[in-house]
Amino acid sequence: MKLKNNLLYILLGSSIALTSCEKLLDRPPLDEVVDKDGSYWRNETDVRLFASGFYTQYFNGYNSSWSTDYTPVRGYTMTDDITTMEGPQNSFENTAPPDRASTSELAAWLSEYAGPSWNFSWVRKSNIFLNRLESLAKPNLTTEQYNHWLAVARFFKGYEYSRLVSTFGDVPYFETEVSDTDFATQYKDRDDRGVVMDKVYDDFLFVLDNIRTTDGTNVLDKNVAASYISKLMLFEGSWQKYHGLDQDRAKKYLELAQKAAEVVINSGKYEFTSDYKSLFSSLSLANNKEVIMYRAYDNTLSITHAIASYQNGNLDQQSAPNLNLVKEFVLVDGKPATSSTVAGATDYSLANLAKTRDPRFEASFDSEANPIASSLIYGNKFVSRAAYKMPVSDASYASWSSNTNITDAPVIRYAEVVLNWVEAKQILAENFGGAPVTQSDIDKSINAIRKRPLDAVAIAKGVTQTAPLLIGNIANDPERDADVSPLMWEIRRERRMEFVFEFARLNDLRRWKKLHYMDFADNSDYFLGPWVNLKTEAPSILEAYSPSNIPSVRKANGTIVAYNGNNADDMIGYYIIPKARNRNKVEDKNYLAPVGTAQIADYASRGYKLTQTKGW
Repeated sequence: MKLKNNLLYILLGSSIALTSCEKLLDRPPLDEVVDKDGSYWRNETDVRLFASGFYTQYFNGYNSSWSTDYTPVRGYTMTDDITTMEGPQNSFENTAPPDRASTSELAAWLSEYAGPSWNFSWVRKSNIFLNRLESLAKPNLTTEQYNHWLAVARFFKGYEYSRLVSTFGDVPYFETEVSDTDFATQYKDRDDRGVVMDKVYDDFLFVLDNIRTTDGTNVLDKNVAASYISKLMLFEGSWQKYHGLDQDRAKKYLELAQKAAEVVINSGKYEFTSDYKSLFSSLSLANNKEVIMYRAYDNTLSITHAIASYQNGNLDQQSAPNLNLVKEFVLVDGKPATSSTVAGATDYSLANLAKTRDPRFEASFDSEANPIASSLIYGNKFVSRAAYKMPVSDASYASWSSNTNITDAPVIRYAEVVLNWVEAKQILAENFGGAPVTQSDIDKSINAIRKRPLDAVAIAKGVTQTAPLLIGNIANDPERDADVSPLMWEIRRERRMEFVFEFARLNDLRRWKKLHYMDFADNSDYFLGPWVNLKTEAPSILEAYSPSNIPSVRKANGTIVAYNGNNADDMIGYYIIPKARNRNKVEDKNYLAPVGTAQIADYASRGYKLTQTKGW
């Protein structure tokens, strides 16, 4: 079953469509659920259809058309990986907004927090699912069917609460479907995030014990659910740990993250058999053994997206990767530049970086300076090699431009699972007496990823696989934070390389309590691009010179040279991203989102109290 937009949207708003059939010839509509006297919840087919209504909300891949919520490249852009030219970087909010609620099922996306708005329609939908399974569907299902679909419903509820908690911290927990006349429950104040996540923890335990191992092709099953549970429990467990909250909860959540990941690992179904770029730029992921779940696109069914268009080589990138990100990529000997013995280890020209760095660098960025990127580093991870810089006149160009892209989206993949697993295990080992991470663990995770095959284009450029990470030979990176162990530093670095442009970076900084990385004043590399000879590699930059547009570079000794119209031969150095400025001050309160003043006032007007988010 493919994740397509023609799946029925159930419960538009936050309630099931109720239809009356009072005339003899009245029949239930064929395009919506009819929830009357059990006439819909007749069998497993009905239940499966209802469950499919959750898919594009939680497994949205590249989203659809121009929509960018929860998408790579365009959705998760609030990170320290990229720098915007011509002004300040996107800032976190510094005051509570007037309004933060939505009554729509398509709740607002909060890019600053990589999560949803203050909206509980999907919690309500999950509770309706649970209620109808018990009150209407149960007599029509076998025990195995009932337990499986109960697990599906609890998975979606746990997923939604995980996202709400990651955004707002404490949130009200609704155990069951709430009557529209029960104002005391509707207007209950927040519950402690630990109490809420304990409920989620119980849901996820039930899911692992009861969801089917397989239930068809490319649908929610045990491995898909376990993959997400590893992700969501790692987030909450590490948040509890690094934010100094409940350490007992941190331990049990991290243990569940490790357990869930091991379900997937021990299944033996997944391995790293394809090159990195093909994961993000293929027309079909059906046979990719690294992809645990994907979303399919098909222009004949008008199911398309726009993500590849933003990396097709023809569209400007006003926000592009910076030198700070570039320096995080290890060299092919597996070490950072400060300790590598690879020739040219400290040569940060793009051509050299493509050959000397981990293959994911060459697969993610143009190997030549591209003037239409703010930093000259053009991201192209999500476009095929054939389509990159394709002439507009080419007959195939349409599928790589506008909102007509049809590449499949990896929704969850094996690399994430093994990196979740090894990180959870390392946190448990360092802080909670867990078994130490062994070389065998590293070989099954980080080193297995590094053994991905290379495609012909990469090999022709001189790209080679990265050497394995050896626990007994980890470089002591001088850039490492003092409160992070050498092995944990490398685990975190691996995530940054693996998930560039994807979902992970902001959420990782938030859960590690490292949001201060977003303050670019701490490191000038955030305002720099690669080492470049502007005269030979990007002459158009110099040709665009004017009194209001003066290109400049920074020499290795820190000296800044500005172009004056006559010194082109001296324009060699780290490219300075034009007119880029730091964002507003990053504060501790920015880890969580405030609710709107309108929501607090609404509660008060009805005689109830809604507590504002801590710090706001």
